[in-house]
Amino acid sequence: MKTTKYILILYALFLCFLFQASTACEVSRDDRAITINGKRRVLLSGSIHYPRSTPEMWPDLLRKSKEGGLNTIETYVFWNAHEPSRRQYDFNGNLDLVRFIKSIKDEGLYAVLRIGPYVCAEWNYGGFPVWLHNMPGVEFRTANTVFMNEMQNFTTLIVDMIRKEKLFASQGGPIILAQIENEYGNVMSKYGEAGKAYLDWCANLADSYQIGIPWLMCQQSDAPPPMINTCNGWYCDQFTPTNPNTLKMWTENWTGWFKNWGGAIPHRTAEDIAFAVARFFQLRGTFQNYYMYHGGTNFGRTSGGPYLTTSYDYDAPFDEYGNLNQPKCGHLKELHKVLIKMEKTLTHGNISNVDFGNSVTATIYATEEGSGCFFGNANTTTDATITFQESEYAVPAWSVSILPDCKNEEYNTAKVNAQTSLMVKKSNEAEDEPASLKWVWRPEIIDGPVLEGKGQFAASKLIDQKQINDESDYLWYMTSVNLNDNDPIWSDNMTLRVNGSGHILHAYVNGEYLDSEWATYGFFNYDFEKQVKLKPGPNQITLLSATVGLQNYGPMFDLVQSGIPGPVEIVGRKGDERVIKDLSAHKWSYKVGLRGLEDKLSDSDSNNLTNWLSEELPSNRRMTWYKTTFKAPLGSDSVVLDLLGMGKGFAWVNGHNIGRYWPSYMAKEDGCITGACDYRGSYDNNKCLTGCGDPSQRYYHVPRSFMDKDVNTLVLLEEFGGNPSQVSFKTVAVGTACGHTYEKKTLELSCQGKPIAGVLFASFGDPQGTCGSFTKGTCDAEEDVLPMIQKECVGKDSCSVEVTEEKLGKTTCGNIVKRLAVEAVC
Repeated sequence: MKTTKYILILYALFLCFLFQASTACEVSRDDRAITINGKRRVLLSGSIHYPRSTPEMWPDLLRKSKEGGLNTIETYVFWNAHEPSRRQYDFNGNLDLVRFIKSIKDEGLYAVLRIGPYVCAEWNYGGFPVWLHNMPGVEFRTANTVFMNEMQNFTTLIVDMIRKEKLFASQGGPIILAQIENEYGNVMSKYGEAGKAYLDWCANLADSYQIGIPWLMCQQSDAPPPMINTCNGWYCDQFTPTNPNTLKMWTENWTGWFKNWGGAIPHRTAEDIAFAVARFFQLRGTFQNYYMYHGGTNFGRTSGGPYLTTSYDYDAPFDEYGNLNQPKCGHLKELHKVLIKMEKTLTHGNISNVDFGNSVTATIYATEEGSGCFFGNANTTTDATITFQESEYAVPAWSVSILPDCKNEEYNTAKVNAQTSLMVKKSNEAEDEPASLKWVWRPEIIDGPVLEGKGQFAASKLIDQKQINDESDYLWYMTSVNLNDNDPIWSDNMTLRVNGSGHILHAYVNGEYLDSEWATYGFFNYDFEKQVKLKPGPNQITLLSATVGLQNYGPMFDLVQSGIPGPVEIVGRKGDERVIKDLSAHKWSYKVGLRGLEDKLSDSDSNNLTNWLSEELPSNRRMTWYKTTFKAPLGSDSVVLDLLGMGKGFAWVNGHNIGRYWPSYMAKEDGCITGACDYRGSYDNNKCLTGCGDPSQRYYHVPRSFMDKDVNTLVLLEEFGGNPSQVSFKTVAVGTACGHTYEKKTLELSCQGKPIAGVLFASFGDPQGTCGSFTKGTCDAEEDVLPMIQKECVGKDSCSVEVTEEKLGKTTCGNIVKRLAVEAVC
């Protein structure tokens, strides 16, 4: 009986590790590692936000994350998405948090749940519901009873939901860490003593839940015990927890950066991010998380900012659509493999260091079973050659070499062996677009009440646009001003002047369109001033304010004004004399949204079919709705909507809001790189930019789950004016797959699910150039390797080639380190 009992206990622990049963898993931590069921773990994590993808995408994203060497997935919880109205909750579709966590469990991965509930995340209003802003007496993120009651209600809701589903590791679930608040230490000083009291309250609240796993507080040097302070940033190797008895954790390793309207595309090289990770583990790191591992898409009105794009690609290891971003994904996969191989050494070994000078160091992790070494060269320009244990090792500048046995280099962060994939966008093969798209249209109707200045509510002041609880991007501000020709302001030279922060303003006077104005990223207040012709008697002033995502970061960011803060003035000029009539304190009437949104023109089964016009399709017409049907692209490749030629607005596919579009907003003209990015030296988001002078975002992700196989409906709300005749759907796939692999490594090529169609170039020696422009170098294999590579790869979904002279033949290169370069087409 005793034998049977022991077998059952071992089997339960095994199931617990795999997260396939509800048996409790013990999670603890010390100053070296998170311990799960008695085993110290090296935790390699990646952020994937469930609302920025779809449930149909989750299994594939998680499976590929595991294949990439991750053992943990991290996600925020988005308060405003789940509680859009007070005490009305939504956990459906891509908001199904429980389903997402269970998908993580199904893949045998751990999870980190960052409840916040402030998330930042470049998400609208930082994840706070805007109705919270409008509660009487509320003050955000401070010792304020109204705020804390609401925060506790939501946090408790999430904890209870997760506990009920037995998803905490203490219950046998995958969640091994949880987080309360987020980056509060960056702004806490602005809140004074009330901020410190709030911080202590957050810690006590989290601890009171007794969920059986550790709690995190990132960027919080004074995190109250037992909260664990963690680091966010480009590099966290120098981070030291304030509490010397806790472990060194990195909750956000920024894999790239977010994009803004008017900004170029930020990139972070595979070499640099691998260097950052290797340095972190060289210097006693134990948990690191890529932010993002898959960025995804800001569907609907979820993008924050203001002025952040619909794409949240983030130059992550998986691109916006879920494809592998190579070589970044592959280069990190190779690193993860080595780190997991060294897991016991890293979490148990005695640590010693050798300083070779000039920013070159060695770190040795030694156990009774063996030793593992890191050789780091933080010099930004000079390669190093060091002697260690009577052997010489070359360590390139800004790199880390990892030697699991302290003898043989198995990985160097500057030596990329993973393939490079050049993605292409292909036309929709299901139909001949854009010619096949038959458009109908109708104007956005400015209805009678708006023309007459009759709204849904009124106030004798200008209101902050957040007062409408973020029900829409659009808010009408309407007032009337009576003038006569004896008025001191009356002249032949009058202007309407508006101070706005909306972030877009469309002005109408007496029902006639006057002009528009909009902000630029980083400068959201602007002065609109245009000549205006007024008449004696009443004049109707109608202003349409449009937001482009609400502020999501900064001290007291919730108080940053949106809409029209004023003043709104009529300015009359007579010679050098200027007379101002301030309308700000007039009676203003307000109406939320647009008529077409009220009529649900975006629905694919709209009942307003008779109101759509099929003749004389207009282009460059403001405030216009367009509608067409299309066939879903063939195959399974990711789908994008190409909106080149359109101005600004929203797009819906079969009623699904795929987000704001603004392809007419061009990226800045300068600051982009012209060649390869030099990975050496500290990175920031302005270092490796591309796309200057191009649309900030031209392509918009349409998940295949949004489409039917046959007829699909596309609806566009065009705000500025555009030409829908250029619109089309495209697929995204690997067009070219290249390898540039070092000797004694293995070249792996894949077209991500499709056969390799051909190999155009292959050279073993010192080939030059980059993917798409390889040339042979000064030395090469004695026999042409191209036929050999073609035989190994063509017609196969993937192929592997050992890069050795035994496999590829002798070369004329002497003792230099040789490489195999291959260019394949998919």
